Amino acid sequence: MTDTAHASATAPGVPPEVVVVKNVSKRFVLRKDNSLKERLVTLGRLGRKHREEFWALNDINLSINAGTTIGLIGHNGSGKSTLLKVIGGIIGPSSGTVATRGRIAALLELGAGFHPDLTGRENVYLNASILGMSRRETDEKFDQILLFAGIGDFIDTQVKFYSSGMYVRLAFAVAVHTDPDILLVDEVLAVGDEAFQRKCLDTIRRFQQEGRTIVLVTHSLGQVQEFCDRAILLERGNVAFDGPPEQAVPRFRDLLEENRKAEESAVAVVTGVESTAAPHITAVCVGTPGSPAAPGEEATVESGANIDVSVTIAATEALSSWMLGIQINNVHGQAVFGVGSDLLNTDLPELLGEVTVTTTLSNPMFGEGKYFVDASVIAADGTHLADVTQAASFNVVTPRRSRGTLFADARMTVETA
Repeated sequence: MTDTAHASATAPGVPPEVVVVKNVSKRFVLRKDNSLKERLVTLGRLGRKHREEFWALNDINLSINAGTTIGLIGHNGSGKSTLLKVIGGIIGPSSGTVATRGRIAALLELGAGFHPDLTGRENVYLNASILGMSRRETDEKFDQILLFAGIGDFIDTQVKFYSSGMYVRLAFAVAVHTDPDILLVDEVLAVGDEAFQRKCLDTIRRFQQEGRTIVLVTHSLGQVQEFCDRAILLERGNVAFDGPPEQAVPRFRDLLEENRKAEESAVAVVTGVESTAAPHITAVCVGTPGSPAAPGEEATVESGANIDVSVTIAATEALSSWMLGIQINNVHGQAVFGVGSDLLNTDLPELLGEVTVTTTLSNPMFGEGKYFVDASVIAADGTHLADVTQAASFNVVTPRRSRGTLFADARMTVETA
């Protein structure tokens, strides 16, 4: 059940709880007989064979205090959007309770709450009414809503003719002008153009300063670290982690990497790809000098500390002239560093049997986050003989005095006239 009247009381001096989720589970029934004919054929005792239960949420317990910004992160299908809809009262839980306090504005999937045959103007009044505003209140704020949305004369056009960006502009404008106590945002900020995204993020910052509560579903882990006081990591409908964003984001990236490796292994089994072709890369390890990481282990290093990248190559046929290249990428797939034995004028021995080549990076000032290592064995004519992507990963920690791909121990000076 959902109770929109009251959330739990808290101790004196602590912000009140505005959302309390207790033992919430949500079950969906997936039908395998999609057409009416199939459903008629499978009606009766055979019908159950064509239905499958899917638990999107499993016994979720959490509470949210007023004035906090919460990031919900996880894979697609982990239950993030379902949890947001349950909190917003869009759908009810199969079991458990949700208690909320205050006015809630929800920005869910594209176009949710808009009637396609109504104009933008009519949808503004309809949505504002659903969110608890009177017609007079909407009249007073209509010009602000229209100015924020920036859709001009399209306000009197049926919304079924709107682009996805126009949908989001108008929906966000209505939601933030209804004076909500709790704002629920589900990934819609990824749709608008860059200028509008900045406007939305500025509004979220203003809401934070005003002490409003925000629950944000996003795949932008940078936004989670920048805006959120707390992050909740969902995995298959369960809470896998609930705590500071700087701890939740690495946990999520580790989970992504584990799943990627599992998928690659499954593909190799299905396709029958052999990993013993000559030459081939058998291991890539990242560590610090004197503290090498074992294959499969993930090192954590401080920005500026020397890093060793060891690549082991094996060949059953002799290769007299060859090169080794490594590239380090950030979580967005952008190359942040690359080098090769040819660039370093390193003479490599004849490749026969097994050879390990270690590249030492002196004083690399990587910014905080996870990084991945690619490696390539290249023939003298430039032909790639063996490539491995994301063969190893490592985490970089910094004193958190700056953000970005590059860390620098910066200082500021001020001069006054």
